[in-house]
Amino acid sequence: MTPNQPLTLTVRHPADSIAVLTVEGEIDVDSAPALRTRALELIRRGRPHVVLDMAPVRFCDSSGLNTMIGILRYAKDRHGSLSLVGAPPHLRRLLDVTGVGELMPVLPTVAEALTHIVGAGEAPEGQGAR
Repeated sequence: MTPNQPLTLTVRHPADSIAVLTVEGEIDVDSAPALRTRALELIRRGRPHVVLDMAPVRFCDSSGLNTMIGILRYAKDRHGSLSLVGAPPHLRRLLDVTGVGELMPVLPTVAEALTHIVGAGEAPEGQGAR
């Protein structure tokens, strides 16, 4: 493993109730709290449906998995959801081996996650990009 690389979080809002949070870097015991804080803040501010774009994630340990579970629980308690997209092979394997991937949708693209959210009736259709 390379020296700890900082976690970068980028947010976009494709609809009023949805936030796409792109996660880049390593999710570990040092960086997981930042991910959790940012995601919970988005939910508290009226974006109960969070999509984590994990394609740029280079490493994720059990702290990251626990963080995802915590975000999912918080979102569900507020009638929201958590979806993961673009999980690289190392992360997909970790999700499969631990069973965490069974708790939330793990989809190939952000577009598919947005379609899944709207199709499940979880977010209003027709909301414009912000």
